[in-house]
Amino acid sequence: MSPLAVVIADTHIPRRAKALPEGLVPYLERADLVLHAGDLMDPALLEELAAYAPVEAVRGNLDPEGLPVTREFEFGGARISMVHDSGTRRGRRARLRRRFPNARVVVFGHSHIPFLEDEEGLMLLNPGSPTDRRRQPRHTFALLRAEGGEVWAEIVPL
Repeated sequence: MSPLAVVIADTHIPRRAKALPEGLVPYLERADLVLHAGDLMDPALLEELAAYAPVEAVRGNLDPEGLPVTREFEFGGARISMVHDSGTRRGRRARLRRRFPNARVVVFGHSHIPFLEDEEGLMLLNPGSPTDRRRQPRHTFALLRAEGGEVWAEIVPL
């Protein structure tokens, strides 16, 4: 089976939640990689996530210094890029393509709005938030699989 990444963002712990939701744990237990697209707020969350799988994370606008603003790496043969804030919806695809010209997938957060679109060789993925749904009907996260450069993703409601 292809490697599995659990993708989360905007957890805002401890402001919006005291801990990750229990419904997320079974997915974390099966993860080969955990991606956090910023606004974790408490850096201790990274240690908690690392107990399940290696973690790649970027700094959100509410995070302390220490994490990079962007990250780029290989996963399952696909080039993954991460940034917290992708900017406005208008022009997002072109803007992210310019910023990450070699990316197959760009993971972002900030809006708390789940978004998945795979067009023209670029997948854009915002997992929403598992702890702070704001105006969304459900808390969400995403699953990302990659193998041989091919990628599949889904938004999962909690």
